Amino acid sequence: MIKENFIKLYENSFRENWDLPCYTDYGEDISFTYGQVAEEIARLHLLFKHCSLRRGEKIAIIGKNNTKWCIAYMATITYGAIVVPILQDFNPNDVHHIVSHSESVFLFTSDTIWDNLEEEKMQNLRGVFSLTDLRCLHQRDGETIQRFQKHIDDAMYEAYPNGFSVHDVQYTTLSNDKVMLLNYTSGTTGFSKGVMLTGNNLAGNVTFGIRTELLKKGDRVLSFLPLAHAYGCAFDFLTATAVGTHVTLLGKIPSPKILLKAFEEVKPSLIITVPLVIEKIYKNTIQPLINKRGMKWALSIPVLDNQIYGQIRKKLIDALGGRFKEIIIGGAAMNPEVEQFFYKIKFPFTIGYGMTECGPLISYAPWDEFVPTSSGKILDIMEARIAKEHPDNRLGEIQVRGENVMAGYYKNAEATSEVFTEDGWLRTGDLGTIDNNGNIFIRGRSKTMILGASGQNIFPEEIETKLNNLPFILESLIIERNKKLVALVYADYEALDSLGLNNPENLKTIMDENLKNLNNSVANYERVSQIQLYPTEFEKTPKRSIKRYLYNSIAEEQTLI
Repeated sequence: MIKENFIKLYENSFRENWDLPCYTDYGEDISFTYGQVAEEIARLHLLFKHCSLRRGEKIAIIGKNNTKWCIAYMATITYGAIVVPILQDFNPNDVHHIVSHSESVFLFTSDTIWDNLEEEKMQNLRGVFSLTDLRCLHQRDGETIQRFQKHIDDAMYEAYPNGFSVHDVQYTTLSNDKVMLLNYTSGTTGFSKGVMLTGNNLAGNVTFGIRTELLKKGDRVLSFLPLAHAYGCAFDFLTATAVGTHVTLLGKIPSPKILLKAFEEVKPSLIITVPLVIEKIYKNTIQPLINKRGMKWALSIPVLDNQIYGQIRKKLIDALGGRFKEIIIGGAAMNPEVEQFFYKIKFPFTIGYGMTECGPLISYAPWDEFVPTSSGKILDIMEARIAKEHPDNRLGEIQVRGENVMAGYYKNAEATSEVFTEDGWLRTGDLGTIDNNGNIFIRGRSKTMILGASGQNIFPEEIETKLNNLPFILESLIIERNKKLVALVYADYEALDSLGLNNPENLKTIMDENLKNLNNSVANYERVSQIQLYPTEFEKTPKRSIKRYLYNSIAEEQTLI
């Protein structure tokens, strides 16, 4: 059991960092110090008390990253209630289901999301609050929330007649073994399950971040991954708030243009991201530079290449704010070409591995200890093993146990028993290997692996990565059809248009050449029979993984190339 009490981490932090900047909404004139956040939490606690909210009751939050999202989350856990963060990409039916299934009694939501929800489909809700200004948007018949909010200043004066001060920060005493968060996953294989994370699971992640000094007092972070997802939440928000870091919240879609401007202004001390974001920056900023004829020639000369790589590294670091100690990439597989290039130029990046069920961290190594193609080293508070199906095969499912592993799925004993082995290890569903130093190497998902005609293991993700590096291909999916591999491809239509190549004849020529080059670079059993153009971008989860299960039964009648 982790020694540090999860809730007390924040009680101590608000006291110790009282005058430091805490949360800021990017591009808006809204900012809170740690002391001001503590006072906002106190106001919500008075409201919860007025409503006779009990410890262990659920409060759901859905909306873009902003200061009020963070305040609502902190107020919930420090009161002793269970927080239910919901990804804002979920459609209204999913939100209705999650709010009802979790038995949430309060909902904090953005006004635009609330406009599309139906309160009669969420029977347990007693009150709904705006993430713009925390006002009550809806209350159940018989509730007096709105009336209380009108007189909240009087209630604060009555509770704190000398004004709210650092000595008034006192939160509930709740042991780390209690469930404090329900995280409904948006997995790539179907409908969500409510992951029950305890104070111990959350403290395991946060204290790891503190112990390894990922973030420190006075550091700055730019929070652009959705906070309702375990990865961004654990480090950009929970670890940051526990140590006195200043969190700037980017409530916009993180396009490369918006991100680079925000990095320049915020100058973060640490960058937490997913591969797609960093790969887009590489494609837009670095690739055009290294593909110039003169540059290719210069890079072929040993004396010059180190100088040029140093210049490229500096250009990239400066573009990302210039002050970060490292970039941690997780949430999905990294493009090997981008990874190799970053490693070659000594760029300070590392790749970690985790899952919502571990809140999320399983493995990590600092950038100067990172082993290329790995996903970091197993944490000292976790254990991992490879469950091999065949004695002569090193590859198998990665299974884990330890401080970060969830308590189970909420109200779903069947799914809980399926995901744990008989001897208590969590099945990750990922296939890989572990070296003698504890580094994890992931090959792919067990659910997506295709068995070749002669029993070979085919990992579609590996073929897709090679395909995505070929001209005019933005993204791809390898699926099996009639015992053959077929590639669904979303082409770079913008680039094709700019060169006047977007017509059926040219597209066929380009994709035929891509197919030939792909098949020359893979094993015989991995060869792709045809490329099928897909008209739109593939649908993705909020952590930018393609929802593969939607495309496994694509009709053959669609346009083939």
